[in-house]
Amino acid sequence: MMKDGEHRRRPVSMSSLRQIAALYHGHWGQLFWAVLWFVIKHAPAYVTPVVTANIINIVTDPAHHTMGEFWINLTVGCLFVAQNVLTAWLHTRAYSGLTRGIEMELRGAMVDKLQHLSVQFHTRTQSGRLLSKVMRDVENVEQMLRSCFGTLVPLATSVTAAVVVTAFNDPRILWLYLLAVPVAGCTVGAFRRPIRRSNRSFRREMEKTQAAVGEMLEMVPVTRAYGLADREAERMNHLLAGVKDSGFRLDTTNSVFGATSWVVFQLFQMICLGFTGSLAYRGIISAGEVVLYQNYFGQIVTAVSGVVNLFPTLARGLESLSSINEIMEADEVEPNGQTPAPAPLRGEVCFEGVAYRYPDAPGPVLRDFTLRVPAGRSVAIVGPSGAGKSTLLSLLMGFIQPDAGRITVDGIDLTEMELKSYRSQLAVVPQNTILFSGTLRDNIAYAAPGVSDEEIWRVIDQIGLRDLVEGLPGGLDASLSEHGGNFSGGQRQRIAIARALIRHPRIVILDEATSALDSASEQLVAQATQRLMGRCTTFMVAHRLSTIRSADHIVVVEDGRVAEQGSYEELMARKGRFYQLKVLQQ
Repeated sequence: MMKDGEHRRRPVSMSSLRQIAALYHGHWGQLFWAVLWFVIKHAPAYVTPVVTANIINIVTDPAHHTMGEFWINLTVGCLFVAQNVLTAWLHTRAYSGLTRGIEMELRGAMVDKLQHLSVQFHTRTQSGRLLSKVMRDVENVEQMLRSCFGTLVPLATSVTAAVVVTAFNDPRILWLYLLAVPVAGCTVGAFRRPIRRSNRSFRREMEKTQAAVGEMLEMVPVTRAYGLADREAERMNHLLAGVKDSGFRLDTTNSVFGATSWVVFQLFQMICLGFTGSLAYRGIISAGEVVLYQNYFGQIVTAVSGVVNLFPTLARGLESLSSINEIMEADEVEPNGQTPAPAPLRGEVCFEGVAYRYPDAPGPVLRDFTLRVPAGRSVAIVGPSGAGKSTLLSLLMGFIQPDAGRITVDGIDLTEMELKSYRSQLAVVPQNTILFSGTLRDNIAYAAPGVSDEEIWRVIDQIGLRDLVEGLPGGLDASLSEHGGNFSGGQRQRIAIARALIRHPRIVILDEATSALDSASEQLVAQATQRLMGRCTTFMVAHRLSTIRSADHIVVVEDGRVAEQGSYEELMARKGRFYQLKVLQQ
C-alpha cells in the first residue's frame, strides 16, 4: 500500500511509461495474475487461426488428410474457446481489483495530502478545482491504466504468437509485421502535440467551470435576492461554451487521428492479403496459410492500431496525472512541531512581539503585538475591521505562523508544539457556521466521538436548545440538510457552539460566535460561556460590545497593536478608545 502518495510524487520527472509503471508499485503480484489470466483467456485468438488454416487445408486436400485430423483440430479449437468464460472472470477479478485499488489509493493519498496542506493553500485554491482533481483526474488515470493494459498486453502476446508461427512457417512474411511498428510511430508522432494541447485545454476549462458551478450553487440565495439569475445564467453559459469549444477541438483531433490510423493499417492489411495471395497463386503457400497469415496480421494491425488509438487516452491520463501531482508535490504543508502538548493544558497563552504580514499584502497586519493571558482567564478582543483580530485567532490555532516574535502555550513555543495534540484540547466556533449533512447528534458529537447522549443533552441545555431538539421529528436523530439549511442562522450557530463545548476544551475560541443570535439566544450562550470561564482559557472576538461585558480582560486592537486593555469597567471609566467604540454602538 502507498503511504501519503510518496511513490506518486516521483513520476513527474519520469518518462510516460515509467510514470505508468510507478502507479503499479507494490501491486506487481496482482499484475502478474491479471496478465496470466489474460493470456490464457485470449489464447483462442492465437490458436483458432492455426486451427482454421489446418481445417481449410484438410477439406481442400482430402487426399493427404483424414477426418481424424479434422476432428482433432475442431476439438482443440472448441476447448480453447470454452475456457474463456472462466478465465475472463478470473482476469476481471484480478485486474479490476488492481485498478480500483490504485484508484482508491490515489484518492486516499490526495485526501491525506489535502488534510495536511496549509490553510493558506486551501484559501487560495478553489474547492471546485480540487474536487475535479480528486474525482475526474483520478478517474482519467484509472481509465488510462485499463486502456494501457487492454492494449499493450494484447499487442505483446499477438506479436509474439504471430512472429513465432510465421517465422516457423515462412519468414518472408515477417517484413510486413515489422514494418507496421515504424508506421505506427510516425502516425503517433504527427498527432502527439495537437492531442496533448487539446487535452490540457479541455482539462483546464473543466476545472475552471466546475469551480464556477460550485460557487454558483453557493450563491443561489444571493443571486435570487438581487434578481441576477439571468445574468448569472448568462455567465455560466459563457463558461460552458468554453468547455464545449475545447471539447469539440479535442473530439475533432481524436477523430482525425483515429481515422488516419485506421486507413493506414487497413491499407497495410490489404498489402498483406495481396502479397500472401500472390504466393498462394504461384503455389508457394497453401490457401490455409493465406488465412493464417491474414488472421495474424489482422491481429497485429488491430493491436498496433489499438496502441496508436490509445494515445488520446494516454495523453488525457498523463495530463490528469500531472494535475494530480500539482497537489501531491505542493510543498505548503502545514508546519508541525514535535513537542506533544501537555495533557491537560493549563491554557496560559503569551503573544511576545508578534508580527505577521499576509502574502502580497501592502503591509503587516500585526506589529509587535504583546499580550499575556493567564490560564483560565477570558479575553475579549475588539477593534475596527482589519485591525488584526481574526489574524490573532489564526495564529493561536496554528493556521499561520508569525513572521516575528513568538506565541507560547504553557511556556511552549507553538511552532514547536505537535498541533494534533494541541488542537485536541482546543474548541473553535467560527463566525461562519460550518455544519454537514447528517443527524443533529452527528454534528454535535463530531469533535467527541463516542460521547454519551446524556452529555449531549447537558450541553444542549446549557445553550438553550432543548425545546428546539425535542420539537424536531427524530430529536437528536433529526437530519440536517446541506450546510444545515433547514435550521435558522441562530440555531446553526448554537449547534456549532454545542459541538465546541462538548469536548471539554482547555482553550475556547469564539469568533463572533453570537453574531447570528437574537437577544434571548445570545443571553443563553453568554450564560454557557460564563460557566466555562475559570475552567478554561477563553478568547472572544466580537463587534457587538455588549456580549463581552463578562470577560475578565478586554483588549482593543488597532493597527496590529494593543491600543488599550483592561476590564470592562476600567475601560469605560478611562473613556478611551473602547469607550468611543461602545458609544458608537449605542
